[in-house]
Amino acid sequence: MSHWLELFVHWAAGFGLNYNFLLDTYQRGSVVQGALTTMWLCLCTILGSLLAGLGLAAMLTSGNPWLAKPARVFIEVTRNTPTLVQLYCAFLVLNMLLTQAVGAANPLTPFAWVVIVISLHKGAFHAEALRAGIEAVPAVTLEAASSLAFSSRQLLWNVQLPLALRFALPSLINNLIDLVKMTAVASAIAVADITYASIMIWTQSDNVLEMMILILSFFGLLSFIVNCVGRYLEAHLRMPGYGH
Repeated sequence: MSHWLELFVHWAAGFGLNYNFLLDTYQRGSVVQGALTTMWLCLCTILGSLLAGLGLAAMLTSGNPWLAKPARVFIEVTRNTPTLVQLYCAFLVLNMLLTQAVGAANPLTPFAWVVIVISLHKGAFHAEALRAGIEAVPAVTLEAASSLAFSSRQLLWNVQLPLALRFALPSLINNLIDLVKMTAVASAIAVADITYASIMIWTQSDNVLEMMILILSFFGLLSFIVNCVGRYLEAHLRMPGYGH
């Protein structure tokens, strides 16, 4: 492994790129750990945002104004404010208040705050996509389900949502690709993701260009993987008669 790294470092040096940090065990390890942290962060926020989106979409389409109106207010506020500002407000204000209330027993780490904020932020976008999908379900399908004595809850979970997920899938995948890129804000509160690790290295080695190439390539690869999974799901879950 070290032999191949040396070859790569020497090859990159021929183009004026300084990747000598790869030969340092500590710096290389921090980048690898940062990459793993970023992937774990992506996985947690993808699951969290989809759950938040489902919950908000259910509230929006419930027909109950006590549920729909708070969900609408939350979505509008969340969609129209920057993610980084939300993260700072959550970590520097809410986390401080929570720490004052419970002391050292505060269970929420910076990593947890990033997951919560990004999940809720992208969940608001998912909710709108799902709401549009739910409203796109043909009325004749709902009438057929109602004739089988489905309750409103059964109609939502057994008929509308499965169809809405298929209708909304392209928008959801687009949101998830954006979510992967959004996880880079974690470095703003010192979560040791790949962006934070890269910043620590370029402040010592003065190789900003090289580290930016590394970060761009890494996030590009993650986004490409999500895109490929999304395209597979679109093809696998495509409804006969739609999309052709």
